[in-house]
Amino acid sequence: MKPTRRAALRLATAAVALPALSRIASAQAYPSRPVRIVVPVPPGGALDILARLTGQWLSDHLGQPFVIENRPGGGTNIGVEAVVRAPADGYTLLLIPGSVTANATLYQHLTFDFIRDIIPIAMISSLPLVMIVNTSNPAKTVPEFIAWAKANPGKVSMASGGTGSTSHIGGELLKLMTGIDMLHVPYRGTGPAVTDLLGGRINLMFSPALTVMPHVSAGTLRVIGTTGAARSALFPDFPTVAETGLADYASLGWFGMFAPAGTPREIVEKVGADVKKVLLLPPSRQKLAQEGAEPEPNSPEAFTAFVNADIAKWLELAHKAGIKLAN
Repeated sequence: MKPTRRAALRLATAAVALPALSRIASAQAYPSRPVRIVVPVPPGGALDILARLTGQWLSDHLGQPFVIENRPGGGTNIGVEAVVRAPADGYTLLLIPGSVTANATLYQHLTFDFIRDIIPIAMISSLPLVMIVNTSNPAKTVPEFIAWAKANPGKVSMASGGTGSTSHIGGELLKLMTGIDMLHVPYRGTGPAVTDLLGGRINLMFSPALTVMPHVSAGTLRVIGTTGAARSALFPDFPTVAETGLADYASLGWFGMFAPAGTPREIVEKVGADVKKVLLLPPSRQKLAQEGAEPEPNSPEAFTAFVNADIAKWLELAHKAGIKLAN
């Protein structure tokens, strides 16, 4: 029997709806097996600790193991590329520091395009940095340090945890906005940099707060500012660099979760919503605070806009400051 026009339309509508229903059903069943979270740094650091906390929270919440896989090397590029090449099915995720967004400009020959090949899922946390000096330095505020640096051209040094790190970027932004002359001295991580700052061989450093707080409490290092747009909830007594006179200054470290491009939108939104749920739990907030981080739950759309703006900001900074790396 020949179908009526109405029946044909119903069949066509059902055919169009089937893929969408299939995707929704797939997202509802996700995850049905273990999920891999690639962390592009060695075990033991702040990002690795945060990844293991996040993986455990998601495992407890979703009933499947979220397994951490450390893939260090290449300034985080090896781990990022592993995720770019992975199946876009939601079973390979990426947890990275915000400094990765600078790699698009620092590295000249990457085999992937971060914006094109990686999808933002959720920001996990922000990480306030502190602008810190040895207590032998006469400066007790940001304006005093700027004045001291201008009075000592060619004699001021700035440590970082490595070229392209958040600590490096924070210092370069200060140089660009104030015109002060500082020699950048990159180290292999923040530990050796703090050692030389304590020894007086380095004049300034932008550092994760918890890394240096024991030395601040001991009176051997002095915090003169923090790098967020607003005061840190964890360290409310320290003024921001912005409120000391550089109104547009902001250089915030952050950690976020991503997936390969092409990962089903329903899964991206589901993981993003689940991350947001666990970040709002009091135990999660307390544990993040112990690591010197502040939870920043948001949507995939909001995080995408944030990441794109961050990349554009550091693209401009790298161009003006002449920062680049060969890979």
